[in-house]
This record gives sequence, C-alpha cells and structure tokens, in this order.
Amino acid sequence: MKPINCLVIPTLVLAGAVFSQEQPVIDPAKADADFAVQGEYVGEMVGADGKSAKYGIQVVAQSPGKFKAYGHQGGLPGAGWDKSKKTEGYGQTKDGVTVFARFLGTATIKDQVLTVIDAGGAKVGELKRVVRQSPTLSAKPPEGAIVLFDDKTGAEHFPGAKLTDDKFLGVPATSKRFFPKDFILHIEFRIPYRTHGNSGVYLQGSYELQLLQSFGKNADVHDCGAIYGVRAPDVNMTFPPLSWQTYDVDFQVAKFDADGKITQPPVVTVKHNGVVIHEKVQLPDKPTGGGRQLSPKGGPLYLQPYGNPTAYRNIWVVEK
Repeated sequence: MKPINCLVIPTLVLAGAVFSQEQPVIDPAKADADFAVQGEYVGEMVGADGKSAKYGIQVVAQSPGKFKAYGHQGGLPGAGWDKSKKTEGYGQTKDGVTVFARFLGTATIKDQVLTVIDAGGAKVGELKRVVRQSPTLSAKPPEGAIVLFDDKTGAEHFPGAKLTDDKFLGVPATSKRFFPKDFILHIEFRIPYRTHGNSGVYLQGSYELQLLQSFGKNADVHDCGAIYGVRAPDVNMTFPPLSWQTYDVDFQVAKFDADGKITQPPVVTVKHNGVVIHEKVQLPDKPTGGGRQLSPKGGPLYLQPYGNPTAYRNIWVVEK
C-alpha cells in the first residue's frame, strides 16, 4: 500500500473508526481508559421468542470515549458466529459507564460486563469480557525448521532490520534467505493501539498478507487477513489491538517452464489465529501490494513498514 502523508492527514478514518497518528500505544499499561472497554464479550441473550442463545459482541474504540459495537448471533467470529448479518451500534462513556442507546435495545458496559435491557426495561442479556488467544500462539518450530526470528537469533536473518524497544522484530525487515520450495510459515505479530497499524507479510516478497487494525469490521480486500487487493478473508479473525496474533501459511510455489514462464500459479492456505481464512486459493500471476516479480529462485520473507510500531516474533519456516 502507498504510504499516507501524515503531515497532511492528522487522523485516519477507517470504517467509522478514528485513530490518532500521534501516539500509537504498544504497552497496555500506558493505554487510556477506553482500552479496558474495547474488546470481546460473550454471554447469553434472550431473543424475541423467549429463548436464550449464545451471543458475541465486539466493541471497538474510536475517538476518545466513543465506541462502535458489532453483535454476532451464536458467538464471536471463529467461535460460534453463524455468519448472519451483524448488529451494529454506537456508544460513549460517561461517568464511568459506556452506554449504547440503540444497540439490541440499550446496552451498557461497566466493570467489563455488558448488560442489555429491552424496550420494556427487562434485562435480556449479560455478556462478560473475554480475551482470546490463538491456539498456535508461541508454537515451537518442529525439527528441521528454519528459525528466522526468536529471542536467540535476534535480527541476524534480516540484514539491516532493527529490534523494537521490547526486543521484537521491527519493520522494515527482509530475510536474507530466499524460499524457492513449497513451505509452511508461522509468524506472530502485534498491532499497536490508537493507530491503524498497517503492515504486511510478503510471501516470497511477492504476495501480501495484510496487517491492519480491522478488529470488528466487515473485512474487505484491504483489511487484516486479506490477500491484499485480491481476496478478503473468509472470516475476520482480527483480535483487538495489542493482542499477539498468528498467521500460519501453507504456500505452494509457482511452477515455471524452461523459459521461466509461469505454468502454474502459487496456491496458498492461511490460518489467522488458528482459523482458516483462505483455503487452497490460487494466487494471480502478478504480485500484490507492490511486491516483487515471481522467480524460479523464489523470494524472501518481507515485512512491510508503514510508519507504525508493528512488531513480529516467533518466525519460522518449514520447507517441504
């Protein structure tokens, strides 16, 4: 993606969310009061038929003290949501209580509990804030894996790259090693709070898996988990900012003839936070997001800079 001139645009608006470009936060202890309200809530809701059913709500911090909520029947995305249309509503905090006046009736959040009251004044739902983790978080590299970054290697596999203040891999970063064979990639990333958190994981330096603050959104081809500009994720598995998240990628490289022409494009399967978001997707002949041209020699792992303190850790590859 082309960089945004932050001198001209002091804030960035993404699907109703407003993020300041001045002070992105990477330490939860230094986050504002909205950070404790933002997140995922799960519990039971009583429907119009009088029956109780599981419900999941994602609450996204926007400008200070203001929020947008997304409701999901059946549970959270990747954890029960039936993929029906989302319920959406806006709220704000006053006197320590966050109120959504027109969301599933009236919803309030206090002390990390979201309570829903219907038009008649009856309580029809109580949902508690939860913190999900990817099932592949901190996955250990199997025998024979190429460890590109951990607490022992530092940035030695990424010439010129720098570590963040908390010793994670910063961007930009390009691996000195190329990957010409089919491979499995595991990588973990952290999107900062109060910024759009734009970055990208480029497979063979050619195909961009987008990173973005897309928590709660109806994700499109430019959101987190997308194959940039080509395909939206099947489900938006983006966790709240400052969560450590995972991509697990199975990449089948392109095949070439003797003249170096592509006879079969690459195919990719991607899991985001343990859930399949792209399954055996054939990629286009041309690279995405300004990536490098495909080559029989393969290409590096490239982590895109975009003016955000995005961080990466626990990066390893298994070549097939």
